[in-house]
Amino acid sequence: MGSIDANVAIVDPILGWGLPQLRDFPWRQTNNRWHVLVSEVMSQQTQVHRVEPKFNLFLEQFPTPAACATASLGELLEIWQGLGYPRRCRNLHEAAKVMVLRHNGEVPTTLEELVALPGVGDYTARAVMAFADHADVGVVDTNVARVLARVQNKVLGKKEVQLIADAIVPEGLGWEWNQVMMDFGATVCSARAPKCEECIVKLQCRWNCDGGQDPAPATAGTSKPQSRFEGSDRQARGKLMKALIAGAVRFTDAAKVMGLVEQPERCKAIVQGLLEDGLIAQVNGWYQQP
Repeated sequence: MGSIDANVAIVDPILGWGLPQLRDFPWRQTNNRWHVLVSEVMSQQTQVHRVEPKFNLFLEQFPTPAACATASLGELLEIWQGLGYPRRCRNLHEAAKVMVLRHNGEVPTTLEELVALPGVGDYTARAVMAFADHADVGVVDTNVARVLARVQNKVLGKKEVQLIADAIVPEGLGWEWNQVMMDFGATVCSARAPKCEECIVKLQCRWNCDGGQDPAPATAGTSKPQSRFEGSDRQARGKLMKALIAGAVRFTDAAKVMGLVEQPERCKAIVQGLLEDGLIAQVNGWYQQP
Protein backbone atom coordinates (compact mmCIF):
# COMPACT_ATOMS: atom_id res chain seq x y z
CA MET A 1 0.00 0.00 0.00
CA GLY A 2 3.02 2.28 0.27
CA SER A 3 2.74 3.53 -3.31
CA ILE A 4 -0.95 4.31 -2.92
CA ASP A 5 -0.54 6.04 0.45
CA ALA A 6 2.22 8.27 -0.90
CA ASN A 7 0.05 9.36 -3.80
CA VAL A 8 -3.14 9.88 -1.79
CA ALA A 9 -1.39 12.79 -0.07
CA ILE A 10 -1.26 14.74 -3.34
CA VAL A 11 -5.00 14.62 -4.08
CA ASP A 12 -6.33 17.60 -2.13
CA PRO A 13 -3.43 19.97 -2.97
CA ILE A 14 -3.57 19.18 -6.69
CA LEU A 15 -7.36 19.51 -6.81
CA GLY A 16 -7.10 22.87 -5.05
CA TRP A 17 -4.44 23.97 -7.50
CA GLY A 18 -6.13 22.77 -10.65
CA LEU A 19 -9.87 23.23 -10.42
CA PRO A 20 -9.78 27.05 -10.53
CA GLN A 21 -7.56 27.04 -13.61
CA LEU A 22 -8.59 24.09 -15.79
CA ARG A 23 -7.39 24.55 -19.35
CA ASP A 24 -10.25 25.30 -21.73
CA PHE A 25 -10.71 22.70 -24.46
CA PRO A 26 -13.90 22.13 -26.48
CA TRP A 27 -14.08 18.47 -25.43
CA ARG A 28 -14.19 19.55 -21.79
CA GLN A 29 -17.54 21.21 -22.47
CA THR A 30 -19.37 18.00 -23.37
CA ASN A 31 -20.49 14.71 -21.87
CA ASN A 32 -21.26 13.27 -25.30
CA ARG A 33 -19.55 9.90 -25.36
CA TRP A 34 -18.81 10.04 -29.11
CA HIS A 35 -17.32 13.52 -28.85
CA VAL A 36 -15.10 12.43 -25.98
CA LEU A 37 -13.95 9.34 -27.88
CA VAL A 38 -13.08 11.40 -30.96
CA SER A 39 -11.09 13.88 -28.87
CA GLU A 40 -9.12 11.13 -27.16
CA VAL A 41 -8.26 9.32 -30.38
CA MET A 42 -7.20 12.57 -32.04
CA SER A 43 -5.07 13.64 -29.07
CA GLN A 44 -2.89 10.53 -28.96
CA GLN A 45 0.71 11.62 -29.66
CA THR A 46 -0.56 14.90 -31.11
CA GLN A 47 -0.23 18.43 -29.72
CA VAL A 48 -3.49 19.83 -28.36
CA HIS A 49 -3.37 23.05 -30.42
CA ARG A 50 -3.39 20.94 -33.60
CA VAL A 51 -6.33 18.87 -32.39
CA GLU A 52 -8.81 21.65 -31.54
CA PRO A 53 -9.70 22.84 -35.08
CA LYS A 54 -9.76 19.27 -36.43
CA PHE A 55 -11.99 18.13 -33.56
CA ASN A 56 -14.60 20.77 -34.33
CA LEU A 57 -14.48 20.17 -38.08
CA PHE A 58 -14.67 16.40 -37.70
CA LEU A 59 -17.77 16.57 -35.51
CA GLU A 60 -19.45 19.02 -37.85
CA GLN A 61 -19.11 16.40 -40.57
CA PHE A 62 -19.57 13.28 -38.47
CA PRO A 63 -21.61 14.18 -35.37
CA THR A 64 -22.52 10.56 -34.55
CA PRO A 65 -20.98 7.11 -34.91
CA ALA A 66 -23.55 6.37 -37.64
CA ALA A 67 -22.51 9.41 -39.66
CA CYS A 68 -18.89 8.34 -39.34
CA ALA A 69 -19.61 4.71 -40.23
CA THR A 70 -21.49 5.57 -43.42
CA ALA A 71 -18.80 7.94 -44.71
CA SER A 72 -15.84 6.69 -46.72
CA LEU A 73 -12.47 6.44 -45.04
CA GLY A 74 -11.19 8.94 -47.60
CA GLU A 75 -13.66 11.55 -46.33
CA LEU A 76 -12.40 11.06 -42.79
CA LEU A 77 -8.76 11.18 -43.85
CA GLU A 78 -9.25 14.55 -45.57
CA ILE A 79 -10.17 16.10 -42.23
CA TRP A 80 -7.53 14.07 -40.40
CA GLN A 81 -4.74 15.44 -42.62
CA GLY A 82 -2.15 17.16 -40.44
CA LEU A 83 -2.82 15.17 -37.28
CA GLY A 84 -0.56 12.28 -38.28
CA TYR A 85 -0.94 8.61 -37.42
CA PRO A 86 -3.75 7.94 -39.94
CA ARG A 87 -4.21 4.40 -38.61
CA ARG A 88 -6.01 6.05 -35.68
CA CYS A 89 -8.50 7.51 -38.14
CA ARG A 90 -9.00 4.14 -39.80
CA ASN A 91 -9.52 2.50 -36.40
CA LEU A 92 -12.06 5.16 -35.40
CA HIS A 93 -13.92 4.48 -38.65
CA GLU A 94 -13.94 0.74 -37.95
CA ALA A 95 -15.01 1.36 -34.34
CA ALA A 96 -17.95 3.45 -35.57
CA LYS A 97 -19.04 0.57 -37.79
CA VAL A 98 -18.95 -1.79 -34.80
CA MET A 99 -21.02 0.65 -32.75
CA VAL A 100 -23.69 0.70 -35.47
CA LEU A 101 -23.71 -3.08 -35.78
CA ARG A 102 -23.54 -4.04 -32.11
CA HIS A 103 -24.40 -1.04 -29.95
CA ASN A 104 -27.34 0.68 -31.66
CA GLY A 105 -25.09 3.39 -33.01
CA GLU A 106 -23.90 4.42 -29.55
CA VAL A 107 -20.49 4.39 -27.88
CA PRO A 108 -20.69 1.54 -25.32
CA THR A 109 -20.44 2.25 -21.60
CA THR A 110 -18.49 -0.64 -20.05
CA LEU A 111 -14.73 -1.06 -19.99
CA GLU A 112 -15.01 -4.52 -21.59
CA GLU A 113 -17.14 -3.28 -24.48
CA LEU A 114 -15.02 -0.20 -25.03
CA VAL A 115 -11.68 -2.04 -25.22
CA ALA A 116 -13.25 -4.46 -27.70
CA LEU A 117 -13.62 -1.62 -30.20
CA PRO A 118 -10.91 -1.35 -32.89
CA GLY A 119 -8.09 0.93 -31.75
CA VAL A 120 -9.50 1.50 -28.26
CA GLY A 121 -7.13 0.53 -25.48
CA ASP A 122 -7.34 0.73 -21.72
CA TYR A 123 -6.46 4.43 -21.59
CA THR A 124 -9.01 5.55 -24.18
CA ALA A 125 -11.74 3.38 -22.67
CA ARG A 126 -11.18 4.81 -19.21
CA ALA A 127 -11.04 8.34 -20.58
CA VAL A 128 -14.48 7.89 -22.12
CA MET A 129 -15.81 6.50 -18.84
CA ALA A 130 -14.34 9.33 -16.75
CA PHE A 131 -14.97 12.27 -19.07
CA ALA A 132 -18.33 11.30 -20.56
CA ASP A 133 -19.89 9.32 -17.71
CA HIS A 134 -17.99 10.84 -14.75
CA ALA A 135 -16.94 7.37 -13.58
CA ASP A 136 -14.46 7.14 -10.71
CA VAL A 137 -11.68 5.47 -12.68
CA GLY A 138 -8.07 6.49 -13.06
CA VAL A 139 -7.09 7.70 -16.53
CA VAL A 140 -3.36 7.13 -17.05
CA ASP A 141 -1.86 9.19 -19.83
CA THR A 142 1.81 10.05 -20.07
CA ASN A 143 1.40 13.07 -17.78
CA VAL A 144 -0.41 11.13 -15.04
CA ALA A 145 2.07 8.25 -15.13
CA ARG A 146 4.95 10.71 -14.79
CA VAL A 147 3.44 12.41 -11.74
CA LEU A 148 2.68 9.14 -9.96
CA ALA A 149 6.19 7.75 -10.58
CA ARG A 150 7.90 10.91 -9.33
CA VAL A 151 5.76 11.18 -6.20
CA GLN A 152 6.72 7.61 -5.31
CA ASN A 153 10.26 8.02 -6.73
CA LYS A 154 9.90 4.59 -8.25
CA VAL A 155 9.70 3.07 -11.71
CA LEU A 156 6.15 1.75 -12.00
CA GLY A 157 4.86 -1.09 -14.17
CA LYS A 158 1.59 -0.88 -16.06
CA LYS A 159 -0.51 -2.74 -13.47
CA GLU A 160 0.94 -0.81 -10.53
CA VAL A 161 0.49 2.61 -12.08
CA GLN A 162 -3.13 1.78 -12.99
CA LEU A 163 -3.78 0.41 -9.50
CA ILE A 164 -2.51 3.62 -7.91
CA ALA A 165 -4.42 5.80 -10.36
CA ASP A 166 -7.69 3.98 -9.65
CA ALA A 167 -7.19 3.95 -5.87
CA ILE A 168 -6.63 7.68 -5.44
CA VAL A 169 -9.57 9.00 -7.48
CA PRO A 170 -11.65 11.00 -4.98
CA GLU A 171 -15.19 9.64 -4.81
CA GLY A 172 -17.58 11.43 -7.14
CA LEU A 173 -14.81 13.50 -8.72
CA GLY A 174 -13.57 11.21 -11.48
CA TRP A 175 -14.00 13.86 -14.18
CA GLU A 176 -12.43 16.67 -12.17
CA TRP A 177 -9.53 14.70 -10.76
CA ASN A 178 -8.38 13.20 -14.05
CA GLN A 179 -8.58 16.52 -15.88
CA VAL A 180 -6.61 18.26 -13.15
CA MET A 181 -3.95 15.55 -13.05
CA MET A 182 -3.42 15.80 -16.79
CA ASP A 183 -3.10 19.58 -16.57
CA PHE A 184 -0.69 19.29 -13.63
CA GLY A 185 1.55 16.85 -15.47
CA ALA A 186 1.47 18.90 -18.65
CA THR A 187 2.19 22.30 -17.11
CA VAL A 188 4.03 21.71 -13.80
CA CYS A 189 5.40 18.18 -13.58
CA SER A 190 6.49 18.20 -17.21
CA ALA A 191 8.88 15.74 -18.79
CA ARG A 192 11.82 17.98 -19.63
CA ALA A 193 11.55 20.99 -17.33
CA PRO A 194 9.49 20.21 -14.21
CA LYS A 195 8.75 23.29 -12.11
CA CYS A 196 9.69 21.69 -8.82
CA GLU A 197 10.28 24.92 -6.93
CA GLU A 198 6.71 26.13 -7.46
CA CYS A 199 5.10 22.68 -7.25
CA ILE A 200 2.18 22.47 -4.81
CA VAL A 201 3.16 18.92 -3.76
CA LYS A 202 6.93 19.26 -3.69
CA LEU A 203 7.08 18.20 -0.02
CA GLN A 204 5.06 15.04 -0.76
CA CYS A 205 7.15 14.19 -3.83
CA ARG A 206 9.84 11.67 -2.95
CA TRP A 207 11.80 12.35 -6.12
CA ASN A 208 11.99 16.04 -5.22
CA CYS A 209 12.89 15.28 -1.59
CA ASP A 210 15.21 12.30 -2.06
CA GLY A 211 16.70 13.02 -5.48
CA GLY A 212 18.24 10.42 -7.74
CA GLN A 213 17.47 9.42 -11.27
CA ASP A 214 14.06 10.46 -12.61
CA PRO A 215 11.85 7.32 -12.46
CA ALA A 216 9.36 8.66 -15.00
CA PRO A 217 11.06 7.80 -18.32
CA ALA A 218 11.18 4.09 -17.49
CA THR A 219 7.64 3.99 -16.08
CA ALA A 220 4.89 2.31 -18.09
CA GLY A 221 2.64 4.76 -19.91
CA THR A 222 5.12 7.60 -20.19
CA SER A 223 5.90 8.56 -23.76
CA LYS A 224 9.22 7.91 -25.41
CA PRO A 225 10.85 10.54 -27.63
CA GLN A 226 9.64 10.30 -31.19
CA SER A 227 12.11 9.60 -33.96
CA ARG A 228 13.03 12.49 -36.24
CA PHE A 229 10.14 13.40 -38.57
CA GLU A 230 12.17 15.07 -41.32
CA GLY A 231 13.10 12.43 -43.87
CA SER A 232 11.14 9.71 -42.06
CA ASP A 233 8.74 7.14 -43.49
CA ARG A 234 5.98 8.99 -41.60
CA GLN A 235 6.75 12.13 -43.58
CA ALA A 236 6.81 10.26 -46.88
CA ARG A 237 3.49 8.55 -46.15
CA GLY A 238 1.97 11.89 -45.23
CA LYS A 239 3.12 13.49 -48.49
CA LEU A 240 1.44 10.81 -50.59
CA MET A 241 -1.77 10.83 -48.57
CA LYS A 242 -1.95 14.63 -48.75
CA ALA A 243 -1.46 14.52 -52.52
CA LEU A 244 -4.33 12.06 -52.86
CA ILE A 245 -6.75 14.57 -51.34
CA ALA A 246 -6.27 16.68 -54.49
CA GLY A 247 -6.63 13.70 -56.83
CA ALA A 248 -5.30 10.32 -57.89
CA VAL A 249 -1.55 9.78 -58.31
CA ARG A 250 -0.06 7.55 -60.99
CA PHE A 251 1.92 4.55 -59.76
CA THR A 252 4.96 5.96 -61.56
CA ASP A 253 4.68 9.33 -59.82
CA ALA A 254 4.45 8.06 -56.24
CA ALA A 255 8.19 8.15 -55.57
CA LYS A 256 8.40 11.74 -56.80
CA VAL A 257 5.45 12.80 -54.65
CA MET A 258 7.08 11.25 -51.57
CA GLY A 259 10.55 12.62 -52.37
CA LEU A 260 11.95 9.11 -52.77
CA VAL A 261 13.00 9.03 -56.44
CA GLU A 262 16.43 7.77 -55.44
CA GLN A 263 15.00 5.12 -53.10
CA PRO A 264 12.62 2.94 -55.15
CA GLU A 265 12.65 0.00 -52.73
CA ARG A 266 11.79 2.21 -49.78
CA CYS A 267 9.02 3.81 -51.82
CA LYS A 268 7.63 0.40 -52.72
CA ALA A 269 7.64 -0.73 -49.07
CA ILE A 270 5.90 2.42 -47.86
CA VAL A 271 3.20 2.19 -50.53
CA GLN A 272 2.67 -1.48 -49.77
CA GLY A 273 2.21 -0.68 -46.11
CA LEU A 274 -0.38 2.00 -46.91
CA LEU A 275 -2.25 -0.43 -49.15
CA GLU A 276 -2.22 -3.17 -46.51
CA ASP A 277 -3.50 -0.72 -43.90
CA GLY A 278 -6.33 0.31 -46.21
CA LEU A 279 -5.20 3.95 -46.11
CA ILE A 280 -4.89 4.20 -49.90
CA ALA A 281 -6.34 2.21 -52.80
CA GLN A 282 -5.03 1.31 -56.24
CA VAL A 283 -7.16 1.37 -59.38
CA ASN A 284 -5.94 0.93 -62.97
CA GLY A 285 -2.44 2.25 -62.47
CA TRP A 286 -3.43 5.01 -60.06
CA TYR A 287 -3.32 5.41 -56.29
CA GLN A 288 -6.33 7.09 -54.78
CA GLN A 289 -8.11 7.65 -51.49
CA PRO A 290 -9.91 4.60 -50.06
